[in-house]
Amino acid sequence: MLDYLLMLKQESFKVAIVGLGKVGTTTAYALLLSGNITDLVLFSREKEKAESERLDLEHGSPFYNRVTITATDNYQDFKEVDLTIITAGCAQKKGDTRLDLARINCNIIAEIIPRIVQHAPQSLVMLVSNPVDILTYRAVKLANLPQGRVFGSGTLLDTARFRVHLSKSLNVNPTSIHAYILGEHGDTSFPAISSASIGGLPLSLYPGFSQKEVEDSYQKTKNAAYTIISGKGATYYGIATAITHIVKTIARDEKKIIPLSIPLTNYYGITDVSLSVPCIVGRNGVEEIIKTPLNEEEQQKLMLSANSLKKHL
Repeated sequence: MLDYLLMLKQESFKVAIVGLGKVGTTTAYALLLSGNITDLVLFSREKEKAESERLDLEHGSPFYNRVTITATDNYQDFKEVDLTIITAGCAQKKGDTRLDLARINCNIIAEIIPRIVQHAPQSLVMLVSNPVDILTYRAVKLANLPQGRVFGSGTLLDTARFRVHLSKSLNVNPTSIHAYILGEHGDTSFPAISSASIGGLPLSLYPGFSQKEVEDSYQKTKNAAYTIISGKGATYYGIATAITHIVKTIARDEKKIIPLSIPLTNYYGITDVSLSVPCIVGRNGVEEIIKTPLNEEEQQKLMLSANSLKKHL
């Protein structure tokens, strides 16, 4: 009863999910359980698919806060949406890199973005589909919205994976580890170790630290998607949880710092490409880009990410 009364007092927050594959539907489920949204729009080109997902999700409604769920194949139902999450596109298959998906998914984004802007000009837009950095850059250009309104989920999941692997080797809770994976959400990503810390200590001074453990943790992070896809065909739990964290940060205007993909301008000399860097996130989307300290080697790795992605733009 208390949860219900709190929901009645809560400011509305309406989310639309475009694409109801495994990532989209798992995200919908995670959002419903989180208690951070009041309305959910499920969009699919197949209306029957959207309706079936809505019905299945609604059957759990006695056990989560009240959320109005709409199933649709019509962008007119995006009225008053606060955040649109795009998971539509060709999924990464065994043996694919994220960049292999660029051409087909760019065409899909070119169809989706103008319709979102037409029917929900007030909405923030978060790209999740891969290659997320390229799609984010294209979406920003297509949408022509104020800076920070369109962004990608970027390396938040990579960062979470890295912290989990480090936590196992250092025997400390991953929430106490402050270390980012930056750059491309893909093979040219890198760990920003020079600015990483645990409990106020630089990571390099923490008991048990070794460069080998850091490298092993990064390699496990880098290969995680390939390992999971090889074993079960797709990744969706981790990214759905990461998306839910971003949604909560926006809905509650928490001003948290999250590594997200955003177009850069003269960021360590990098311009006209989307990469993941630490960003202050709130109700207006990406509200500020943080120029985190990077040593010379890390700056070179960031530039490598930029140059790799520009070849596909």
